[in-house]
Amino acid sequence: MRARPLIRIVQLGIKSLLLHKMRSGLTMLGIIFGVCSVIAMLAIGEGASYEAQEAIKKLGSSNIILRSIKPAQDSKTASTGRSYVNEYGITYADVTRLESTIPGIKRVLPMRIIRDEVRFNNLVQQAQIIGTHPIYAEMGNIELVRGHFLTETDEMHHNNVCVLTVSLAENLFPYQDPIEEEIKIGADYLTVVGLVRERGAADKRPQSGKMEGQPLDSNVYVPLSTTRSRFGETIFKRSAGSFEAEKVQLHQVTVQFNSVDDVEVAVPMIRTLFKRFHGKSDYEIIVPLELLRQAEQTKRIFNIVLGSIAAISLVVGGIGIMNIMLATVTERTREIGIRRALGAKKKDIITQFLVETVVLSVGGGLIGVVVGVATPLLVSQLTDMKTIVTPMSVLISFGISGAVGVVFGIYPASRAAALDPIEALRHE
Repeated sequence: MRARPLIRIVQLGIKSLLLHKMRSGLTMLGIIFGVCSVIAMLAIGEGASYEAQEAIKKLGSSNIILRSIKPAQDSKTASTGRSYVNEYGITYADVTRLESTIPGIKRVLPMRIIRDEVRFNNLVQQAQIIGTHPIYAEMGNIELVRGHFLTETDEMHHNNVCVLTVSLAENLFPYQDPIEEEIKIGADYLTVVGLVRERGAADKRPQSGKMEGQPLDSNVYVPLSTTRSRFGETIFKRSAGSFEAEKVQLHQVTVQFNSVDDVEVAVPMIRTLFKRFHGKSDYEIIVPLELLRQAEQTKRIFNIVLGSIAAISLVVGGIGIMNIMLATVTERTREIGIRRALGAKKKDIITQFLVETVVLSVGGGLIGVVVGVATPLLVSQLTDMKTIVTPMSVLISFGISGAVGVVFGIYPASRAAALDPIEALRHE
């Protein structure tokens, strides 16, 4: 029985709002834009955070990555302008120490990286030669397209074989099948035995023969033993009047552990070990697990900041609703007096005006949800930016819009109910 009067009050509230369509529509705009901004901003923030976390996850949460870094050049050596050999970075001895002293290690992947020209007949491409072990196929984020990856036999016998990325192969072999063909790096010839690409990446041919700048667009994978015997460990750089030689045994070492707990235990041990055997800061230790946790913490802070900024729009919209409803109370003073004279109670007047504010806020919230969900999708279509609309952001924004209607509608409704019936009837 009580539902029928409430339905009647809702109908009266909607009818009253429809009498002033323009004013009601403009009042709802504040809520629409508020809800839309909350959903859109959280979706953009969620997308950016997702991409950052995915990039870190590709490094492996159970991995620790060690990289060689060129230390600051000695001022005395630099001032002489003479030839010298700058030796730095991670060594094979470091790998042996890691494997023998750090507990929980599943496997270790050393890498040596050289920038050089790769030739096939008259075609030349700048490429990155990566000397590594066969387990790179499992630990690296690559997908085998054709042929096979490096084998233990290749590593053991220093075989002159290599694996190319798809983009580099298409540039060097525009008309030929690259498998079993030979490419030239420096004075050495290597036989192509396989093609790879980054897992999940589209296989697109670069336009005009230019590299796209992707991490795996121009890589040549060679057995680490072959890299060591054919290219050596010293790189010469010549300049006017002098030359510099850099000796780096390994540029990167990826240490994979059995579990995340082993990573947490091993991090301080590895830092202590390297500090003991490296007198200068010629290395860096990257812990993807720590980076992932930092990214998650940053995501939470980012969402709170974006959500708070966007929620201000909802508050402004609520203030607009309260302002309009206060003006409405003044306009409808005589109507309120008539209803009170006919027997309406204070709670009936409060309910009527509260219903009108809730209809404005909920109606604006529904429209804002539709626009807010559509906006990130449009942004993703027009740009390369990834956006993620979460159900929680939709529920929170819509819930706040309803709460705004109630909170900012209570005062105007109370003002309307507090009017003296006799004075209201006298109002012109």
